[in-house]
Amino acid sequence: MTTVSPTPQPAMRLRELVFGAACAAAVRAAAQLRVADALGDRPTTAVELAAAVKTEPRPLDRLLRTLSCYGIFEETDDGKYVHTEMSRLLREDTPNSLRYISLWCTEPWTWAAWPRLDDAVRTGRSVFDDLYGKSFFEYLHQDAGDSAEVFNRAMTTSSKQSAQDIADLLDLTGASSVADIGGGQGHVLASLLEKYPALEGTLLDLPTVVAKPDPRLRDGGPLASRVRVVPGDCREDIPVRADVYIIKNILEWDDESTRRTLHHVVKAARPGARVVIIENLVDDSPSMKFTTAMDLLLLLNVGGAKHTKASLVSRMGEAGLKVGEIREVNPYLHAFECTVPE
Repeated sequence: MTTVSPTPQPAMRLRELVFGAACAAAVRAAAQLRVADALGDRPTTAVELAAAVKTEPRPLDRLLRTLSCYGIFEETDDGKYVHTEMSRLLREDTPNSLRYISLWCTEPWTWAAWPRLDDAVRTGRSVFDDLYGKSFFEYLHQDAGDSAEVFNRAMTTSSKQSAQDIADLLDLTGASSVADIGGGQGHVLASLLEKYPALEGTLLDLPTVVAKPDPRLRDGGPLASRVRVVPGDCREDIPVRADVYIIKNILEWDDESTRRTLHHVVKAARPGARVVIIENLVDDSPSMKFTTAMDLLLLLNVGGAKHTKASLVSRMGEAGLKVGEIREVNPYLHAFECTVPE
């Protein structure tokens, strides 16, 4: 049975942290091999699991023992393995699965970028161009098709999981139209339209993104008659009039694109329109360890940054928005209620 000290001494804790890459790699390996999918509801030996996922038993046992130290799987007294709450999240068929998120955060390019973090901190710039000779998204879509697919699945999973939380939080009573700006496949928009049967919606995102929207929004879907899909880049223009604008997790690439996007919203909206900006924060948040790590990854790959409350409020004020209430959507997201001045 794997045992772990609940309160390691500082020197031991630091040793554990500097081996963090081993933990991330172990999670990735388990996700790639679909170990969690193969493990059912009964205690199972590494030999049985190895046969199911087509690996050697002894290395798989070592992988599972490592993960058990972190609460991902549990080793029983007789040397078998059972699920934990975390290991079940690596199953693809579980509600709120984190399999694709786990793969995305450990894609091959990340292992090349992380050792250059000191360069990024020194210069304040992305290291991606130096590593691959092109920008992050150019590389992703031109040279790393498998990684791009993982990215799309991870973003879809994340959006689906937060969409209902956002719909539950927002009261759109009295509004007749809502626009989801940079809204991906429209999961948030679909959830809002389901909640408010009289509401009409617009989804704006890049042409390649909105080409395959949420099935509820497509021709023949139950919400299609109330939706307009607009291919476009919110950093260049937002040709949409609405009572409410939703902007979720797109103000983090770089300061200039953030300023342009907010400027375009204010320009497009009528006076008094409501703008709801939803973002991960790197301060005053229960998910600080996750969001600060994502903040550093953004620095590495696109030169972007997650926001603090103050930095986001500052950007909104610069754009001319009037900032109101700030509310927690879930442990990972905060919603900033704004209005366009009369």
